[in-house]
Amino acid sequence: MQLEAERVSRDSTDSTKEKSRTLTFSPIMSGDQVVEKLDSLYPKIKTHLDHRGPFQLLVATILSAQCTDVQVNKVTPKLFEKFPDAASMSEAKISILERLVKSTGFYHVKAKRIKEISKKIIKGYGGKVPQTMEELLTFPGIGRKTGNIVLSAGYGKIEGIAVDTHVYRLSRRIGLSDSKTPEKIEIDLMRITPKELWPRLSMLLIFHGRRVCFARSPQCAKCPLSKKCLYYNSVVLKK
Repeated sequence: MQLEAERVSRDSTDSTKEKSRTLTFSPIMSGDQVVEKLDSLYPKIKTHLDHRGPFQLLVATILSAQCTDVQVNKVTPKLFEKFPDAASMSEAKISILERLVKSTGFYHVKAKRIKEISKKIIKGYGGKVPQTMEELLTFPGIGRKTGNIVLSAGYGKIEGIAVDTHVYRLSRRIGLSDSKTPEKIEIDLMRITPKELWPRLSMLLIFHGRRVCFARSPQCAKCPLSKKCLYYNSVVLKK
């Protein structure tokens, strides 16, 4: 686990400052403790994005940017009925793609992106979504969050922790990290969580952020993490 975190952190251009920060910040609990607590609330959760196979998961994840999973799931049935795989998607007209994904927002960019990525999958990977983070990050607009989702939910491979807005916000609020970028928060979470729990931790924090730990009015009374939560102990109890 430590070696994996060190491998990811080697790309940091500010490693000296990062090492100094980790000596002064102490997480209030470990990732496996968070998983244990939240599992009682969400015992059977899995990704909310409807898909069949890694390619459809990749496309759905791209469409979910600045859009709810519920809305994406309303769009993808018609999209995947017409273009179920990379081969058909790569040949699709941009105007048709834009019309199909319009309700997810930023549809010009998203339509162009899924077509470009589909072409790259056909030309460079024989029609199959690659199975490494390094290769996924070569796709236009694909970052570690999307890469982690595709690898874990699509292939059962664990290379990191998907840090979306909920994971970012809850990690800082609860007291798992005080970092200010998704990349550094991912490293922090990897350091305090057994590797086999990385995908589970991310998913649980996402669900918890949507259902209990809201950005403006967190329901602390319903949260099993409250007793140790940094926000609850330093803000709520002092009101």
